[in-house]
Amino acid sequence: MASEGARVLACDINGELAAESARTIQSAGGVAEACAMDVSKRDNVQHAVDQAVFAWGRLDILVCSAGVMERAPFLEMDDTHWLRVTGINLHGTFMCGQIVARQMVAQGDGGRIVNVASNSGVFGGRGRAAYGASKAGVINLTQSMAIELAEHNILVNAVGPGPTLTRPDVQGELMASAQNRMPLKRYGLPEEIASVASFLASDECSFTTGHVFAADGGFTIAGIMEG
Repeated sequence: MASEGARVLACDINGELAAESARTIQSAGGVAEACAMDVSKRDNVQHAVDQAVFAWGRLDILVCSAGVMERAPFLEMDDTHWLRVTGINLHGTFMCGQIVARQMVAQGDGGRIVNVASNSGVFGGRGRAAYGASKAGVINLTQSMAIELAEHNILVNAVGPGPTLTRPDVQGELMASAQNRMPLKRYGLPEEIASVASFLASDECSFTTGHVFAADGGFTIAGIMEG
């Protein structure tokens, strides 16, 4: 988005990682600032919005991408695990979307909100009861936000990544169970997810709202792969 002219407030619960992202953008000639933000805390989210508005006078785009993917067997999952995953992935998305949308409504000329869902929100997975439920919630939240915010010319969509190479040092080869149902038998790259989010946040996306755009190598459309 920075390469296409957006001024970016890079937010992360780890302030140094946020600063690193901002420096990367700046070194490439873009405009960016950093903000340490915990999406599970409303005052943190409000502070980030206030920082963006103070820096640039307005806020036009939100990409709500904070999330955790932690697995636990359903029968062994405790409340701490459930509340942490749903609190960040779903409640965090709700709070970010609500606070940013209020700012956009006050500005009076619309905006774009892009949530990050997952193919795990479309079907079940072993050890992913909390994660899958949180991402299914993000999908429905996206739809509900799109309906209610349309009158304010705020378009709300989601990108649904499949297996993505976010941590190449620890992820290893793509698991066979994923490859077996993916026409494109590889990890997606973060840049490939970002390009879909960038389209959804752009002026070119002007008549689409409430949808999830899969960037998953065909994972969610695959039926019988043999033959």
